[in-house]
Amino acid sequence: MIRRIVKLGFVVGALLVVYFAVTFVQVWQASRRDEARPAEAILVFGAAQYSGQPSPVLRARLDHAVRLYRDGLAKTIVVTGGRLPTETSGYTEARASAEYLIRRGVPDEDILREVSGRTSWQSLASATTFLKERGITKVILVSDGFHSLRIGIMADELGLTAYTSPAKGSPIAGMKKVPYAAKETVAVGIGRVFGFRRMAGIDRRVRQASIGESSSAAAGAGASSRSAAESSAAAASWASAWASASAGAGAASVWSVASAGARSLVAGP
Repeated sequence: MIRRIVKLGFVVGALLVVYFAVTFVQVWQASRRDEARPAEAILVFGAAQYSGQPSPVLRARLDHAVRLYRDGLAKTIVVTGGRLPTETSGYTEARASAEYLIRRGVPDEDILREVSGRTSWQSLASATTFLKERGITKVILVSDGFHSLRIGIMADELGLTAYTSPAKGSPIAGMKKVPYAAKETVAVGIGRVFGFRRMAGIDRRVRQASIGESSSAAAGAGASSRSAAESSAAAASWASAWASASAGAGAASVWSVASAGARSLVAGP
C-alpha cells in the first residue's frame, strides 16, 4: 500500500513538473508577443510610485500606453492601482499614473481611474465593472511582458475581449525577467486549475490574516514590493488549495511540491 502511494506520488510529481514546464514556455512566449490593435480602451496595470512619481517600471508602462493612444488604437486610457498601507503621501498608483499621463499631454477627460485595487485581479475586476457600464469590453492590456499570459486569462474570465501589449523600455529586461516569469508560471498554473476568481478570495483571506506582517515587510520593498506581496499571497493560497485537493491521493508528494514552490516565490526578488 505504501509503495503504491509513493509510486503515485512520483507520478503526480512528474506530471506537475511537465505541466509547469509547459506553462513557463507559454508565459515566456506571451511575454514576447504584442497583440496591440484597435480597441475601446487601453488598460494599464499599476506598479510602484513614490509620492506621486511613477517608478521606472510604471513609467515604462505609461509611456507605452501613450504611444498606443497617440497611434489611435483607443481613445481612453484606464489607469489602475490603489494605495499601499505604507504610502503616506495619499497617492494611489492610479492617481500618480493619471497625473503623469496628463503631463505627457493626454487630456484628463480621456483618463479613467481605478483606485482601489491592491492586486492585478482586484484592479482588473474593478475596472471591468465600470468599463462594462460604459459599454466597453474590448481592451488593450499594458503591463510587463511576463505578466501578459496571466492578465489575458483573467480578462477572459471577467468577460473582456483583451489584447496584451507588453511595455517597451521596462527596467525588468533580459535575464531579470526569469524570476518574474517563474512566479507568473506558478500563478498561471494554479489559476487555470482553480480559477482566478476563487484564488482572489483565498488571497484576500490570507492577506487579512497577515496584514500586520505584510505592512511591515512592504516598508522597504521598493519598486517590486507590490509584485512580491501578490506572489507571496498567491503562493500561500496555492499550497493550501493543493493540500486540500490532494487528500488521500499522493497528498504528501503534492504538498511538498506546493510548499517548495511557495518558499521559492517568497524568497524570490
